[in-house]
Amino acid sequence: MLILGIDPGLRITGYGLVSLTRGQPALQEAGVLRMDAKGDLATRLTELHQGICELIKQYSPDRMGVEQLYAHYKHPRTAILMGHARGVILLAAAQSTIPVTNMPSTLVKKSITGNGHAGKRQMQLAIASLCHLKAPPEPPDVADAIAIAWTLATRIRLGP
Repeated sequence: MLILGIDPGLRITGYGLVSLTRGQPALQEAGVLRMDAKGDLATRLTELHQGICELIKQYSPDRMGVEQLYAHYKHPRTAILMGHARGVILLAAAQSTIPVTNMPSTLVKKSITGNGHAGKRQMQLAIASLCHLKAPPEPPDVADAIAIAWTLATRIRLGP
């Protein structure tokens, strides 16, 4: 089973691909999709959709985990913009009939570090250790995406 984890963003979207073989999660691939920061919202959403569709086509994941939208952003505009990004990602998954699990960041952070409010650096170091990487993933969006996929793989392995 292949699980694609996505940390949504309008400039940088992190992704991590984790396999689940014989009950053991393993990192297969990770990286970022970069959208044109100077492009308007419609252009960046189009680029994001195309990038997610390309990942789906290239890796054929069985499941997708996407960071859940916060309901308590200090800046409501941020929540609205992130909703656009998540919508495009969910659309790409639906078009490919890939089941999506929304992953709360506090659950992911607690699963990976034991602390539901872990900082970005702590997440990077934990993922580097968990996945036996020589260096922490950069930028932090990559570590977050790997953590989302890893947490979903672990939850699938353990069952409901």
